[in-house]
Amino acid sequence: MSTHNLNQAPVLVMGAGIMGMGIAQVAAQAGHAVSVYDTRADAVPLAKQKLADSLAALVAKGKMTAEAVQALLARITPLSQLSDAGHVSLVVEAIVENLAVKRSLFQELEGVVSEQCVLATNTSSISVTAIANGLKHPQRLVGMHFFNPVPLMKLVEVVSGLQTDVNVAQAIFDLAGVWGKTAVYARSTPGFIVNRIARPFYAESLALLQEQAARPEQLDALLRGVGFRMGPCELMDLIGHDTNFSVTQSVFEANFFDRRFTPSLVQRELVDGGLFGRKTGRGFYSYPEGAPALPVTHVAALPANTQWVVHGSGAVADALASAVTQHAQGKAASRATSSAWVGIEVAGLQLHQTDGRSAWQVAQALGLKNVAVFDELPTVAGGALAFAAVGADDVTHTAAAVLQALGFAPVQVADAPGLVVARTLAMLVNEAADAVLQGVCTTDGANAAMKLGVNYPAGPFDWLARMGRTRVVSVLHALDACYRGERYRVSPWLQRGEAA
Repeated sequence: MSTHNLNQAPVLVMGAGIMGMGIAQVAAQAGHAVSVYDTRADAVPLAKQKLADSLAALVAKGKMTAEAVQALLARITPLSQLSDAGHVSLVVEAIVENLAVKRSLFQELEGVVSEQCVLATNTSSISVTAIANGLKHPQRLVGMHFFNPVPLMKLVEVVSGLQTDVNVAQAIFDLAGVWGKTAVYARSTPGFIVNRIARPFYAESLALLQEQAARPEQLDALLRGVGFRMGPCELMDLIGHDTNFSVTQSVFEANFFDRRFTPSLVQRELVDGGLFGRKTGRGFYSYPEGAPALPVTHVAALPANTQWVVHGSGAVADALASAVTQHAQGKAASRATSSAWVGIEVAGLQLHQTDGRSAWQVAQALGLKNVAVFDELPTVAGGALAFAAVGADDVTHTAAAVLQALGFAPVQVADAPGLVVARTLAMLVNEAADAVLQGVCTTDGANAAMKLGVNYPAGPFDWLARMGRTRVVSVLHALDACYRGERYRVSPWLQRGEAA
């Protein structure tokens, strides 16, 4: 196909739901004449009135002018029948997530629009290649996956099927930029970029819940401590367990039942019980109350003459040494930078940053009795920090006292490999590494997609740079050794050291 310039081209949006009207809004705001079609006769006028009301609220807040709103709304018009769509240069479909329905729609559209008209689908989970099957010109179909709410979310995944013309994908990529979005290229594989890489964020917490390693409110607090706006349990409650479970199932099935994507029995029970989260009043939490606050940990202060030794080198060891100086009565820590492990030795106890092994494994390997392991350091001041301990009865108390003295909120969890945050981040990195290995996206694309599409505080390859390849692989190997099976297998992209 020839190169397409879609700037200011007339657009047809199929579907007047939340996504469809959001797409119509951003297109009209960029100056396009936008037609909206829906099979329900009154859907478009009602949706346009709802849009007008929401824009009026922005005018009242001084975020838009009345003139700008009037001009925007004037560019959006209902289309009464598809046969009137012959003038459009771009169709963006935002209808029900059903392959047969989408195929039928695009085949009907081919009999109306010109051969140069670009066809885009907003599908979040269906193969673009499959949707194009049966079209006379499958090369002009491309995925243009927006995120909800469309006017606010910056990401657009531009998804190419096997027959998508590179010029069509480039035209949509460029148009997304004109519409104020950041586009990333993706290959049409299950989950594309965001829905695929995000699976471990939910899956690791669900696995920990299944083995009773922590409570939902603990898991949420720990992941908020490293910058996530919401923890996995409260986010699943917000999304709806029915929706989240369905996406996980579809990714699992589409990947030929790869165990990395195995759905959770914990979540299935919630779905079976109709406990979908906020929309039903109960999921992991009851609403409107939501997640309970973590109880304040009260531990005795360490003696003023406590001797602190920080082991290891690098950013984490430096942060621990700084925390000792800042919080521990102004006392500087001794440094043992040549140590092979990172952590603190204090009050007869060794606290190791987890390398994936459980506390009992570390103790056994070192021939020690009193050992604790701690998770990734929080990036939020005073953030929650998971730990697990083995040894004498007072080891847990001492470990909590040490972590609290350093300015963290210690959260005791079961002695599970990789604890909570380290295993979650390692699995996010691993999934992203496989996506790059398989040509689904680039490292930069994965970072942008996860930060802009689901508001992650960093991208997977940002975390890889922070944690280091050796540590990420160590955590994954420890998980694999404990649980066996293919779920925790290390991506060949990480194995061969491309990220070293």
